[in-house]
Amino acid sequence: MKNLLTDETVSLSELKDPKKMIKKAGHKPVAILNGDKLEGYFVPASAVHKTDFKLADADEVDPAIEKSIAKNKSILDYLKDK
Repeated sequence: MKNLLTDETVSLSELKDPKKMIKKAGHKPVAILNGDKLEGYFVPASAVHKTDFKLADADEVDPAIEKSIAKNKSILDYLKDK
C-alpha cells in the first residue's frame, strides 16, 4: 500500500454514513480505502486554512509590477517581436 498522507482512514462502505465519517475526520483529512487500495481523500472544510486577503494600494502594487517586469525582462524582450 502507498504511504498515506493522513493518520485516519475509512472504507468505502463507511461512506454510506457520511455523518459518522465526518465525525471521525474531526478537523483532519481522511484517506478513503477500497480494501488496501487508496481511492482518495476526504478533506473537511475545517482542515483547510482560510486566507484573508487585503486590498493593496499603489505603494505596494507599483513596486511589485516593476519587480516582475525586471525578473521577466528577457522573456518580454523575446515576445516583443512576435
